[in-house]
Amino acid sequence: MTLIRYEPWQLVNRLHRELDHVFGDTFGTPSAASERAATWLPSVDVEEVGDKYVLRADLPGVESKDIEITAENGVLTLRGERRFEKRENSQPGFERLERTEGTFVRRFTLPENAQTDKIRAKQLNGVLEIVIPKPPQVEPKRINVEAA
Repeated sequence: MTLIRYEPWQLVNRLHRELDHVFGDTFGTPSAASERAATWLPSVDVEEVGDKYVLRADLPGVESKDIEITAENGVLTLRGERRFEKRENSQPGFERLERTEGTFVRRFTLPENAQTDKIRAKQLNGVLEIVIPKPPQVEPKRINVEAA
């Protein structure tokens, strides 16, 4: 018995992408068009740890050179592309491909206290980790009162 994951909106999403591809995106902004052109979305975890925010994205099969990270106007944009090698299937037979290739775009609103000029990113074992530092908290200064 074969189990197949049921995704009711998969067909509608594919139809929407095909219509966009055929007719082009004449409505909307260029950034909205690039988001709609994305063929898959990576899973992302975001957490606040002490003096920083940490974002981890699952990007298996995506090379570092194919990832672009920008921080602009309070928005962190993660954009990239996963490519698979094209292969010629000269032998007739069964083939089932479930891994998705193509472009992706994810956007996150940055908190006001994020230090965008010090954002660091590294990729290890298919997981991209983006560290967004927070400024150090200023401790209140105690002022001594002198007797007159």
